[in-house]
Amino acid sequence: MAGKEEITHPGKILEITPSQILVEIEARSACAACHASGLCGLSDSEQKIISVPASFRDNYSVGEEVDVVLKASMGHKAVWLAYCIPLVVLITVIFTALKSGMSELAAALLGICGAALYYFVLWLKRDRLRTEYNFIIRKRL
Repeated sequence: MAGKEEITHPGKILEITPSQILVEIEARSACAACHASGLCGLSDSEQKIISVPASFRDNYSVGEEVDVVLKASMGHKAVWLAYCIPLVVLITVIFTALKSGMSELAAALLGICGAALYYFVLWLKRDRLRTEYNFIIRKRL
């Protein structure tokens, strides 16, 4: 059973290669499991394919149901990188531009450019980030 220090999603193995295992998971929002989710339209779920480094300690087969596991600390780090830091960049740039006498429209556009630049740098660092975020899989019980 997964503890609070792990984020676990059920998945299904799609493909196995010597270097990686491709697992399909269904990412759901919190309200996707609600009994009224079909009526309100606010719930969303989508299929995602996760690449997991191949581990030959266990024998896996295509179509097998597994659990995809990520450390919770890595999930928190992802939230900071994807949402919190860009928000701080956006707000800081906007307030700095307003303090320097720019118009509100120019400050807002500059703030959006600052956040876009942050995401571009994050995109440039994607290979390094990919090595930090290692998923593991476990056989489902």
